[in-house]
Amino acid sequence: MTTADLKTPTDLATNAAKSVQDALNTILADSFALYLKTKNFHWHVSGPHFRDYHLLLDEQAAQIFASTDDIAERVRKTGNTTLRSIGDIARHQTIKDNDKDFVAPEAMLKELRDDNLALVESLREAKDIADDAKDNATSAMIDNWTDEAERRAWFLFEAGRKA
Repeated sequence: MTTADLKTPTDLATNAAKSVQDALNTILADSFALYLKTKNFHWHVSGPHFRDYHLLLDEQAAQIFASTDDIAERVRKTGNTTLRSIGDIARHQTIKDNDKDFVAPEAMLKELRDDNLALVESLREAKDIADDAKDNATSAMIDNWTDEAERRAWFLFEAGRKA
């Protein structure tokens, strides 16, 4: 089998579809990085708000993970290929991992909020690329992913407020 065997028919111009692929693969890599960081913090959160934060982070991780299949399938629908491995994710991600032994709960919430807002910024850039490519299906899907990331950032902000 060759890459030509994976070439899904599309009416998008080749260069435009490639630009959409690149933008979506970065978003996919960042979604996996954000998912794993959110689960890491879910597993390691501690303190007086443990239950609330533990449940919030689990809910958010599930939402992030649920989006990954739609992102990858959109790449395939545009006639391109998507990420294939953890190494491929690492090569494309812009969201930084957190491998610290301990992170205070307030720092967890802030870091995840900032990461979700960074994802929103990448999504807005990808929307411009999709719109330029006249890829209205990808553009519409990006609207939903943006709304979800903004909602996660909002919840993390509110959960971390002191007063």
